Amino acid sequence: MTPPSSYTYLGPEGTFTEAALLQVPGAGGARRVPALTVGSALDAVRAGSVDAAMVPIENSVEGGVSATLDAIAVGAPLRILREELVPITFVLAGRPGAGLGDVRRIATHGHAWAQCRTWVDTNISDAEYFPASSTAAAAHGLAEGEEGYDAAICSPLVAERLGLAVLARDIGDVTDAVTRFVLVGRPEDLPPRTGADKTTLVIPLPEDHPGALMQILDQFAARGVNLSRIESRPTGQFLGDYFFSVDADGHVEDARVADALKGLHRISPGLRFLGSYARADRRSPAVERHTSDDAFAAADGWLGDILGGR
Repeated sequence: MTPPSSYTYLGPEGTFTEAALLQVPGAGGARRVPALTVGSALDAVRAGSVDAAMVPIENSVEGGVSATLDAIAVGAPLRILREELVPITFVLAGRPGAGLGDVRRIATHGHAWAQCRTWVDTNISDAEYFPASSTAAAAHGLAEGEEGYDAAICSPLVAERLGLAVLARDIGDVTDAVTRFVLVGRPEDLPPRTGADKTTLVIPLPEDHPGALMQILDQFAARGVNLSRIESRPTGQFLGDYFFSVDADGHVEDARVADALKGLHRISPGLRFLGSYARADRRSPAVERHTSDDAFAAADGWLGDILGGR
């Protein structure tokens, strides 16, 4: 698999997304272009102006990042190449000379606001939320004198870079919060199987009827494939029309995963494969004997002997 030579990420500079990208070998010396939104980052990959995009997909406190789940589920197919985990630490930043008592409106990303809400309610309960496209965008706007807010929740790094006053540190409600990011490219290469992998899928619900979700889940359960994440997202077509975004333990080259995907495709022909890639935590799944590659190969051989003897 050829390493990307150019990247985009949810910007501006100083986002946690940029920190995730810099964990990718070689990314520090490659061309890096910040994007205004997750959608524009993925569209840049589709258009070929960059090789890959780093975007947030899941947070340990708030769950899936809806902007990413929705944008990657439609449009020209994309492929997840790897994932990165970044510990999340927030500070409350103000303009130089400001104090905590001066804070009336706080700008930040919606996920960051949710993760710091208890601290805000306890310490500055009258403060209002001002939405921003990212934590770093809120900090940059504050530093550039943007009107409408007088503080930002952001990373310590971007506050330091911009010369902002840190009014409070470690304001997250969960001290060990982690955000998961994925590097997304075009569907040209499949990362090799490592034995500690994850497969991400988009599964449309072709018909809403009793047991429809159970039919989907059975394809995994019957083959011993564990799901580490499953979320329903509206398709936007009409009320009640949903797809499922799923992370399954294993690689598409694992016989149990491949067999599950074939079963899913029979139920939902619009199934979208978003990639099989190494887990960032390098944790291998527990595989029972009857769902191992050897067991599937033995079953194929047994059936082949029967059919060959007709």
